[in-house]
Amino acid sequence: MHYTLRQLQVFLAVAHYENVTKAAEHLSMSQSACSGALKDLETQYDVQLFDRVGKRLQTNELGRILRPKAEALIAMAQELEQDLKRHKEVGKIKVGATLTIGNYLAVPLISQFMQSNGAGVSLVVANTQAIAEKLLNFDIDIGMIEGEYHHPDLDIIRWQEDELICFCSPRHPLASKKTLTDADLTEAQWILREPGSGTRQAFERAMYGLLPQLRILLELQHTEGIKRAVENDMGISCLSQISLKDAFQRGSLVPLPVPQRDFHRMFYAVLHKHKYRSAGLLHWLDLCDINQRANLNPRG
Repeated sequence: MHYTLRQLQVFLAVAHYENVTKAAEHLSMSQSACSGALKDLETQYDVQLFDRVGKRLQTNELGRILRPKAEALIAMAQELEQDLKRHKEVGKIKVGATLTIGNYLAVPLISQFMQSNGAGVSLVVANTQAIAEKLLNFDIDIGMIEGEYHHPDLDIIRWQEDELICFCSPRHPLASKKTLTDADLTEAQWILREPGSGTRQAFERAMYGLLPQLRILLELQHTEGIKRAVENDMGISCLSQISLKDAFQRGSLVPLPVPQRDFHRMFYAVLHKHKYRSAGLLHWLDLCDINQRANLNPRG
């Protein structure tokens, strides 16, 4: 074996930052040492792993093929080092979650994870598209998303069911209606989540055939902002039942029945197919009760 783990770390850092200077800073190396390690790796095997595009170094076809394998190898090496130092303690994991999951479901899981083994969890909250991109770039270990996403390098695992609910303020003219018609939906003024979010994706699927006629006043990235706008009679909206439970109990918002439209959806766990399944990651999956269902290989 002629390559070193340090050479692989340099390769992965350059692939991530597309810049040798930033990769060197990340690895606490000099720029010359970083460049030298990458050059040595390519020279040893007579390969080129990057194409220069302006000031950026982009992985070429060979680099893209080797990157997931190098990521898995470095992850295994890091866990081995952790096992040697900490006697098989579960290590910290990086979780990405979409807004509804991150705000309403992830915190209890994080609490259980930390109480059961003392390890930490880094949580990133973003929309479905952003979480998928972070998984593909190996920035996070697992994504918990509320929208469907398809990519050949990602494993999409069904987690649990959810339902969106249309709602308005108790003072809105539609609040007294027992059932909303499609005409009511197209005449109303809407405040919605932004395109790219799982909630928006589910809403548009449920509203198929009506989308061009909907009057959209605002598109916001945060559920709390949407709820505040609706409470102030700026329009009606549609969000996960999970995020509306407290507001319905207080009476600050009221549900709008739309029986002719299907607002059911799934929450998903998403992993990179080549991501090493560390002890911490497997424990997170156990807490989510999806490890057995996913038939995941502990060693990737």
